[in-house]
Amino acid sequence: MTQVKTLKADIGISEADRQAVATILNRILANEYVLYTKTRKFHWNVEGIHFHDLHLFFESQYKELAEMMDEVAERVRKIGHYALGTLQQFLKETDLLEHIDDGSSSTLMIEVLLDDHQTIIKEIRKVIDSVQGEYNDAGTADFLTGLMEQHEGMAWMLRSMLH
Repeated sequence: MTQVKTLKADIGISEADRQAVATILNRILANEYVLYTKTRKFHWNVEGIHFHDLHLFFESQYKELAEMMDEVAERVRKIGHYALGTLQQFLKETDLLEHIDDGSSSTLMIEVLLDDHQTIIKEIRKVIDSVQGEYNDAGTADFLTGLMEQHEGMAWMLRSMLH
């Protein structure tokens, strides 16, 4: 019987450094998932005079977040590790809180999402230098810079709706 050999990622980064980066990426993935879920909830439950516009706006945001989540999970795989994938794991690793209240005003929904995007931006900003410098992973540092910029754009849109 032929034995299948599992190939380790041999990409010029030590296993310890790849593990550290995977841990960072999985935390970001947890944040993305919680924010995605919250945005989807607000899409479903928004009410009021601006219902139609906000319903479509939240839909565009959760679709963008879904793509971002996929890219983060695939980055974890590219460096030879496994992405988190259960709700329990996401809730254990996230820096964000779930939004439990029903019937929130659309303004509060926008404020909550803005706060979460800004939290993710700050968390990514904290780790970019160590990913490149300490863990020797310029590819992931570049990826995280782009991800941070996407969140900055989404935060700007939300912030602009509050003025």
